[in-house]
Amino acid sequence: MRQISTTNAPAAIGPYCQAVQVEEFVFTSGQIPLNPKTGGIEGETITEQTEQVMKNLGAVLQAAGSGFEQAIKTTCYLADINDFGAFNEVYAKYFVNKPARSCFAVKDLPKGALLEVEVIAKVAKEHKDYAID
Repeated sequence: MRQISTTNAPAAIGPYCQAVQVEEFVFTSGQIPLNPKTGGIEGETITEQTEQVMKNLGAVLQAAGSGFEQAIKTTCYLADINDFGAFNEVYAKYFVNKPARSCFAVKDLPKGALLEVEVIAKVAKEHKDYAID
């Protein structure tokens, strides 16, 4: 198992890492819409926050030698299920391969975020090392 870390995504706000790679799979931790430079929530609307979450996930996947097109499964947490449609509009721009997905509303998310998303993806076989920026 290898830990994945990049400065292009927010540092973990607890005792966990951004992602782990096990053989040819990467398992990301849930990403909320934190700006990696400031550590604060980026955006006020579900659309703005979803864009930031996708930027964060993209950076972590890239550091692992993967990308959105290699996603196998996502789990999506929304603070308000009424945001489902707007969330899907942004989500669909990134996950064009339509991986398996679970999406549901939760009572609260860290730092008052409107959403959190985690991904399981395939890593290129030739990618042997994890990245640390």
